[in-house]
Amino acid sequence: MASLYSLCCVLFLALAIVALYVSPAVSTSRRGFERRNEVEVGFRVMLKHVDSGKNLTKWERIQRGIKRGQRRLQRLSVMFSTAISSSSVVKAPVAAGNGEFLMYLSIGTPPKSYSAVMDTGSDLIWTQCKPCSQCFKQSTPIFDPKLSSTFSKLSCSSQLCAALPQPTCGDGCEYVYSYGDYSSTQGVMATETFTFGKVSVPNIGFGCGEENDGEGFSQGAGLVGLGRGPLSLVSQLKEPKFSYCLTPFDETQKSTLLMGSIASVNRTLGAIKTTPLIHNPLQPSFYYLSLQGITVGGTRLPFNESTFAFQADGSGGLIIDSGTTITYLEESVFNVLSKRFIKQMKLPVDNSGSTGLELCFILPSNTSEVKVPKLIFHFDGADLDLPGENYVIADSKMGLICLAMGRSNGISVLGNIQQQNMLVLHDLKKKTLSFVQTQCHKL
Repeated sequence: MASLYSLCCVLFLALAIVALYVSPAVSTSRRGFERRNEVEVGFRVMLKHVDSGKNLTKWERIQRGIKRGQRRLQRLSVMFSTAISSSSVVKAPVAAGNGEFLMYLSIGTPPKSYSAVMDTGSDLIWTQCKPCSQCFKQSTPIFDPKLSSTFSKLSCSSQLCAALPQPTCGDGCEYVYSYGDYSSTQGVMATETFTFGKVSVPNIGFGCGEENDGEGFSQGAGLVGLGRGPLSLVSQLKEPKFSYCLTPFDETQKSTLLMGSIASVNRTLGAIKTTPLIHNPLQPSFYYLSLQGITVGGTRLPFNESTFAFQADGSGGLIIDSGTTITYLEESVFNVLSKRFIKQMKLPVDNSGSTGLELCFILPSNTSEVKVPKLIFHFDGADLDLPGENYVIADSKMGLICLAMGRSNGISVLGNIQQQNMLVLHDLKKKTLSFVQTQCHKL
């Protein structure tokens, strides 16, 4: 009898332990979302440049990147014009969209692999889904939610649905996003298990796009937003931080993205510089930095620090962005910077416009090396002393050397050429950005 009593106690205890630890894999309740990020998650993702593997010359790659960057600037201009215009009627929220790097991941259970554009300038994660009434061509099969055991539509009362700029409630929580150049995605919000390498992360909120339009997205099967808003991938992790290390523009090695708990900057790599991330309440997704000065050669450019502060209407300021190829500076500052470069380079200016860059010089035919003036960006608490290959591009066959920068009206952008071979850490909790020069292909 005693042994039977002991056996019953053991069975009861075992059942209690199982009940304590077993919980549903997917939840659409508010409580479910609050519990989702309690597990510490960190993973590594390889990044591939959108033009990698194509039979392009160096200048062809640069020119394609510049054209995409100009379109991105146009999208940003649309975003700001709709934000500051109280009289306009906005049919859908406008986001930056697109990007320069593809990340590889899997979705669902069992996992289905696909590639998506990484975008630090927007928040929403989305991919094309069946049934698809309008979809662009993609290299991998379109995701079918019916074949995944972990797919679950978001309820209209969920926190992530409330985080959408303009959600609607139909067949669950529905979304629509426009990207400022007639590209768009719309569909239903859901949660799903995403797999990055060998690491699976459950209950990630994403958009299941059933109507998608825009040739800019045909590079991948959707987009992974890494902005500062609650819908982004980084914001949905327990440790909201990520770092990337971008290999040089003309190299074939893949770049690296580190997410969550493993995202950091290592002091053994060199001197770590840290600057605050500035919050723009009218454009909260972007990573704004406080640029206080620029030095060319040994001379600091004469402009007021307020030049790169965003205005009360949300315009202006400078963002760091992985999705823009070259750096764009406010026009008055770019003009001064160009004059200083012309004075210090002491080379004839090329006015042919053949490269797509705004300032180029004719290389001497009898030399293989040209000294370029030093370029330093002075951020709040951190000086970014750029190596020459991060701001000038030379080609001996073309006989040209060019400044990898352009002018803009409104927002300024620190582009990805200026960030190459640099480990850049975005820490949303500390509201800081840190960087250290690194040989990215060795990470």
